[in-house]
Amino acid sequence: MAGASLLTLLDDIATILDDVAVMTKVAAKKSAAVADDVAAMTKVATQKTAGVLGDDLALNAQQVTGVNADRELPVVWAVAKGSMVNKAILVPAALAISAFVPVLITPLLMLGGAFLCFEGVEKLAHKFLHAKEEAVEEERLLQANANPAVDMVAFEKDKIKGAVRTDFILSAEIIVIALGTVAAAPFMQQVAVLVGIALIMTVGVYGLVGGIVKLDDLGLWLSQKASIIAQALGRGLLVAAPWLMKFLSVAGTAAMFLVGGGILVHGIAPLHHAIEGAGAAVAQGALGGLWQALTTNALNGVAGIVAGALVLGAVTVIQKLRKR
Repeated sequence: MAGASLLTLLDDIATILDDVAVMTKVAAKKSAAVADDVAAMTKVATQKTAGVLGDDLALNAQQVTGVNADRELPVVWAVAKGSMVNKAILVPAALAISAFVPVLITPLLMLGGAFLCFEGVEKLAHKFLHAKEEAVEEERLLQANANPAVDMVAFEKDKIKGAVRTDFILSAEIIVIALGTVAAAPFMQQVAVLVGIALIMTVGVYGLVGGIVKLDDLGLWLSQKASIIAQALGRGLLVAAPWLMKFLSVAGTAAMFLVGGGILVHGIAPLHHAIEGAGAAVAQGALGGLWQALTTNALNGVAGIVAGALVLGAVTVIQKLRKR
């Protein structure tokens, strides 16, 4: 009897172990599936928030204008830490909205899209209407940097504070757009995607900013080398650095209209169907898909410009009324 009981016990233990192995295998498959879902959603969210990335890069690279060359990276690092604090506030706030008042996600997404379009139009208006003021400000910064009487520590602190405030707005746009992408996903997947986006964007943006602001220093260093190839590469970097900044600024502005306009168009069903119909109408031949995508994006961009102009007009009127 004792032997039979022992065999029965061993058999039960083996059965339990077998069940545990099966359940572990199923759990591993489910975990892998969840990880795949998180990776896919993070990729989609990154693609949608990349529209803000160009503007974020250009803005943050411009924030170190006028800072001493040996202080550029410390300033970028200080702004990066401020950016992480911003996202540490914004991510829990976004998750709380998703958990308790998900009805606010679409209005916030539309608000973020409208703000992107407004910011893009405002940049264009400032560029064309206040070009002289920009030149005067740039000259003032250069003079301050060359003047030993100017307190550059206070100047840096002001730069960092301004950059962190700007980052808060751009980070809010990124988090809201990412939240709209994963609004229908389970809560833990939302957490994983938003945290992933926050880390990717912060490390990516400020890592690239650090590289961009040091391109001219790298070019100068290479241009002083004995090697002809190094000198040529250095001169090329010195020429390319300002053009890269200009390209990022232009690409960032265009992306603001495309992303912001796309968000607004998707939120207005009749307009969305009309633009999709226009895109389908030009989809002919082997390049039909390409023409459809170009047409749809172009119309989204036009919608973004119109929306941004309307918001800028409304803001200008309100500001004038407040002054009166």
